[in-house]
Amino acid sequence: MTLHDAIVQILKTANRAMTTQQIADELNKSKAYQKRDGSAIMDFQIHGRTRNYSHLFDRDGSKVSLKSEKKAPQVKPIRGKTKEVKSASTTTEDYSFGKLEKTLMNETSYKSVKDIDFIVSSKPGMYCIKIRNINALPKPFNTELKIRKHNIIYIGIATQSLNKRMLNQELRANGHGTFFRSLGAVLGYKPPINSLAEKKNKRNYKFSAADEARIIDWINENLLVNWVEQNSSLEETETALVRKHKPLLNLAKNPSAMPELSMLRKVCVDVANGTERK
Repeated sequence: MTLHDAIVQILKTANRAMTTQQIADELNKSKAYQKRDGSAIMDFQIHGRTRNYSHLFDRDGSKVSLKSEKKAPQVKPIRGKTKEVKSASTTTEDYSFGKLEKTLMNETSYKSVKDIDFIVSSKPGMYCIKIRNINALPKPFNTELKIRKHNIIYIGIATQSLNKRMLNQELRANGHGTFFRSLGAVLGYKPPINSLAEKKNKRNYKFSAADEARIIDWINENLLVNWVEQNSSLEETETALVRKHKPLLNLAKNPSAMPELSMLRKVCVDVANGTERK
């Protein structure tokens, strides 16, 4: 039985709309469908499968219901979404969450950021950034990593290109990288005063060229990174990983987002807009 067949069975039995989380819970309970690696079915996988089989399912936010048979058009399932693939680049439909997580978190695959400039692909995918020594961060961030018992500081996605997003924007300050802005703020850097005064976007602050160079030097010395190429369900996978691992510098989707980071970023925004309180 395929995953979408099992979802149909669950919805027919329930005879009502169900959330993706409810469907995942029911499948894990009933064992009507089991993944090859034996890991639990996640809500984001239900989201991806029901979205890709829109001829079978209606969606209303996180709720899923069966389409009326009279309304269901004869559409062939999207090929290549359920077959397991062993290549380095794959989708979350092909790559079970457990296998993807294992690959992304594999300690032996992490590389020093200083060594990756010429090896990052231009394919979409996910990435995870770790720190060698948590004590390289100031308090309370190093203390918080001790409490969380890991060294993961950021998990992100590149919807178009890992080279452009992860490498150039987040690690090399070529553009507007969320991670780079957060890290700079944590390390005590501030953007030039009034540097956003004439800009339309009042939040995408940048540091001076000299400070960017210092931050990049710090990144090269202290950070490790690993990435996985994949083409679909990036947002759902990112959400699941951030919720589970609680990376230090992720704010969105993070149940343990640090208010201290939000405060430091706000200070940088205020400085860049010339509105910082003295």
